[in-house]
Amino acid sequence: MASTIRASHILVTHATSAAGDSPRSRDEAHAAIVALKSKIVGGETDFASAAKAVSECPSAPSGGDLGDFPRGAMVPEFDKAAFALDVGAISEPVETTFGFHLIHRTG
Repeated sequence: MASTIRASHILVTHATSAAGDSPRSRDEAHAAIVALKSKIVGGETDFASAAKAVSECPSAPSGGDLGDFPRGAMVPEFDKAAFALDVGAISEPVETTFGFHLIHRTG
């Protein structure tokens, strides 16, 4: 089991998330992240381009790249999902206090 991984992510916030002042409802944010995953998996866009265009996180300009991080460095829900992925896999939407994430494990 890896103690350090590398991942990228896309964050979509909503009105009640800790990360933002988005006018989106929680349901709208969830629907947006589900639709985005469908576009990525369907080949309409790649993960890094989608992150640059859509993510509401400071990592957006770098395609969502979070670099290498150890177990326990992220909030528990994110950490659990990221470490459960195989390299190259993209998570289902993961909800944290910041909003909804798609996580792409890259290493």
